[in-house]
Amino acid sequence: MLQLTDLIRDIPDFPKPGILFKDITPLLGSPAGLALAVEMMASPYRGQGIQKVCGAESRGFIFGTAIAQALSAGFVPIRKPGKLPAETKAISYDLEYGSDTLEIHADAVHPGEKILMVDDLLATGGTMKACCDLVSGIGAEIVGITVLIELLALKGREHIGGPIDIHAVLEF
Repeated sequence: MLQLTDLIRDIPDFPKPGILFKDITPLLGSPAGLALAVEMMASPYRGQGIQKVCGAESRGFIFGTAIAQALSAGFVPIRKPGKLPAETKAISYDLEYGSDTLEIHADAVHPGEKILMVDDLLATGGTMKACCDLVSGIGAEIVGITVLIELLALKGREHIGGPIDIHAVLEF
């Protein structure tokens, strides 16, 4: 884990004062670091019949496509409104200051399909909970959530709730 931790830098006061941002761009720039991160995020879900991996923009795309390939699964993007060209399903959710909306193609996942949710970071859990609600609302089965980093003090797991397995490679 030390190898991965060394590739994540702290940026104080970004994007606003009082926030300590975990910058993963050095890890993404390291071939060995990126490969190790993807493997550690994917390995708990090998052999579980994952059919699709879903990731929210934008960093969920980076890890999600690589994990989908590692698990021989498809990848489904979850996007901000107006970015997907076909019929969509949407969900709106509250943030600390305001609200946001996410969309998925209506035909991207199907009832009963086994889904792995992916993101780079689990903080308060709001975005991941919205993604899970969107996918499960279509009837797909969420097998688990995998993230590179979990910020434990923000209690995102509690916000997501339910019996969903959550795997974090690194905890801060």
